[in-house]
This record gives sequence, C-alpha cells and structure tokens, in this order.
Amino acid sequence: MNPFSDPLLENDLAINRRQFFGKSATGIGGAALAHMLGSTGLSASPSETPDRVFPGIAPKAKRVIYLFQSGGPSQHDLFDHKPELEKLHGKELPSEVRGDQRVTGMTKNQKSFPLTKSPFKFAQAGKSGATISELLPHNREIADDICYIKSMHTEAINHDPAITFFQTGSQIPGRPSMGSWLTYGLGSENANLPGYVVMVSKGSGRKQSQPVYDRLWGSGFLSTSHQGVRFRSAGDPVLYLRNPDGVPRDMRRKFLDNLAAMNQQHMDRVLDPEIQTRIKQYEMAYRMQMSVPDLAGISKEPKHVLDLYGPDVTRPGSYAYNCLMARRMAERGVRFTQLFHQGWDHHDNLVPHLTAQCRDTDRASTGLIKDLKQRGLLEDTLVIWGGEFGRTVYTQGKFGSSGAGRDHHPRCFTTWAAGGGIKPGITHGKTDEYGYNIIEDPVHVHDFHATMLHLLGIDHEKLTYRYQGRYFRLTDVHGKVVQKILM
Repeated sequence: MNPFSDPLLENDLAINRRQFFGKSATGIGGAALAHMLGSTGLSASPSETPDRVFPGIAPKAKRVIYLFQSGGPSQHDLFDHKPELEKLHGKELPSEVRGDQRVTGMTKNQKSFPLTKSPFKFAQAGKSGATISELLPHNREIADDICYIKSMHTEAINHDPAITFFQTGSQIPGRPSMGSWLTYGLGSENANLPGYVVMVSKGSGRKQSQPVYDRLWGSGFLSTSHQGVRFRSAGDPVLYLRNPDGVPRDMRRKFLDNLAAMNQQHMDRVLDPEIQTRIKQYEMAYRMQMSVPDLAGISKEPKHVLDLYGPDVTRPGSYAYNCLMARRMAERGVRFTQLFHQGWDHHDNLVPHLTAQCRDTDRASTGLIKDLKQRGLLEDTLVIWGGEFGRTVYTQGKFGSSGAGRDHHPRCFTTWAAGGGIKPGITHGKTDEYGYNIIEDPVHVHDFHATMLHLLGIDHEKLTYRYQGRYFRLTDVHGKVVQKILM
C-alpha cells in the first residue's frame, strides 16, 4: 500500500509537524519569516509537502500548462481536414456511420443531418506536414514542436459533465481536480507561490459562453491546500494582497503569529487537519504579498518577447496576458497552471465566431511555445491545448445558412501537446473519411490523464487517496499510458 495514500498516517505526520513548529521558541510565524528572509521568489526551497517517489518512472516534465479551450473547438475547421467532404457536402450522414450515438437536445429534432465541409482552407505545415487551417497561421510555425492527437474521445456529450470529466476524471462533481492531484503528489517548487494557479479569459467569438465553476479547480476530498488559486483579471491578482491602510508589514507579521498560535491551540484540542491548512494558507498569503506583485509585473519584459504574444498581451485578463503569465509561473516553479478561455461553443454563426476565437488565441498559444523553447523551459514543461469535446461534421441549423453551426461531438476530436517528453512533429490517431469515428489509436480521457501523470514521473495507479473506505485516483480504475506519443 502506498503510505502517502493513508490519511490517518498523513494526519499523524502533519499534526506532529505542527506541534513541533507551534511549540518551538519562534513559533510557526517566526519560522516562516526566517525561511522567507533566507530565500527569494526564484530560488525559494520547496514547500513542506514531500515529493512522492514512484520507482521505475523517470520524469520528463516538472510542470504543466494547460490551455483549456472551453466550449469545444471544431476539429473539422482547425486540424482534422477531410478532403472527401468536398464531394459529400450536403449529403446525408449515413446511418451506419452515425450508429447508435445519441445527439444533444439542440439537434435531436432535426430531420436531416447534412455533411458539411469546412469553409476554411487547409495547408500542410513544417517538416511534419501537419494539416492546419488558415485560421491558425501562427500554429503552423510550431507544427514541428507539437503532437496533434486527432483521436481524443469521451462519453460526455454536454458541457458540464464533459468539462468536469477532463478536470477531475469523473463526470460527477466533487472529485479532486488534475492540479490538486499533482500538487498532492509532487508538492511545489516554490514556497512563495501556489502550486496550482488558474486564470480565466472570455473569448470574443461568442457573447454568451459556457460558465466555468470554481469546483473545476477544487481539491475535492484532498486537503484544501491543494485547490487551485484563481488569479483575477482586474485589480490585484489575488484579493487582500495588500495590507489595509495603516497596517505596516511588521504589524501584519505579529498578527499572523498570534493567529497561528490561536489556531494551533484549537488544533491541539480537536485534531482537525483543516486547521493546519488554514495556518498554512495564511502563511502562503503573507509570502505572496511579495511574490505576486513581482510575478504580475510584466513591464520589464522586453518588446520582442511581448510581440510573441500579440497586441493584447498588456491587457490583464486577456488570453495573451494569461499565456505570458503562465510562462512567468513556469519560470518560478508553479506546478500546474491552467488557462480557461471561454467562447468555443459554436452552435450557430460558426464562421465569424470561430474566426474571432482563433484570433484571440492563435498567436498567444504559439508565442508561449516559442518563449518557453527559447528559454530552455519547453523541455520540462508539458503544454496542452484542447477542449472538452469536438463538433459534429454535420450542420446544426439550416444547411447553407450563414448562421449555421456545429453541435457537440464526443466521439472524436483533436487535442495538441508539446514539450515535457512529448514526441514533437507527429500526428497521433486517425478518424474516418467523415471525421465522425476513430479508426486508429483512440485516446480516452483516462488515457490522457495517465499519460500526463507518467510524463511527470507518476504511476497513475499508485497516486491514490483513501476516502470513505475506498482508494481513489485521478484515472479511477481505467487509463493506459499512450506510449506512441512519448519521446
């Protein structure tokens, strides 16, 4: 049995640590202050969470940047080009191709399911010859750094369960998110910043976007110290980052010392592990008062770097700004950085909306890869781009109408990954001539999670946590590492 998955043992160890610090001469606040004075934001020692050891797996990646495109990007119009659709355009999707797959409530009453070619032109890019849409001219520049997975699939056909599935390994809310599992398993490389950071941006391709909820980066039944910290798009990235007027830093330090002592007394009485988390998070917040302003201060970035991300990079809350922040977090050892970009749910007006979404994201996503690469960070940073499912090859709405769109399609869609031990310049998986079903090398959501953990040196079957009498893991009882995409 993995000793790190036993909550009673973890609780005993954690209580002993807290008792030691709480009863020492300086107290926990003094220890934290001494540690802070002896380190900087870039050279801070790891947090107190110990690294987990998984023998037999050599980690290729140290951290993850996940560019989540919320709503479901249309693979047919971006990456999975189907020339045969030029001939089949307007013809009915064959019943034997569709099979018994259910459709959503948006198209279930349609009398016809006409195959619809992409209105956009495709061309091959790089030495790999990957076929990429004209909507992504910048992505073409990094085609040889990317692995395009065209055979992703999921069971979820509606947004909320589909997004929840990708983030937690379960369609039912309440499980720990990916970033929480990672910080639980590996800890953090920087004690002055959260190990798990989330940023959200709104796309310009659709006024009404699918919502993203805080539970998507929640810690579930793990300690709340492992939940994601959302950085805001306006004002201070984190609330209450500044001390109130008239409260100097040394006064704040004394206040936290006294508060820690009171919490420790309560902890000694009730032995509630969440009290430890509360103490720990107060100390983290204190350290973040110095580290976060430095992280968010992009004014010292040279112009040639800002140009990689595009003109929106100086606007806080934009996708481009968040991509630059993700690179700065990677430099500082943040274990898991996740960007949610809303607006990819194109049931109607596909052409203008998809064009706008790509304009938001193409240059910045590409700039992130280039920036990481030129700094030597791409080698040990796993970057992932993709949504919760794809779009249908048939039209939603009136065929031929300028306002037509595409419905949800979970059977096959495209995700891409780069760096962190991923084999560059390849395309993995294949769909049929209709782009409706996978015919080669399927990759399930659980396989995706297992592969990500493997690249970070984790055996997905051994990273477990016992809760309510059962051992849980991110991949539940499924998942296989996709060896073909690994270096």
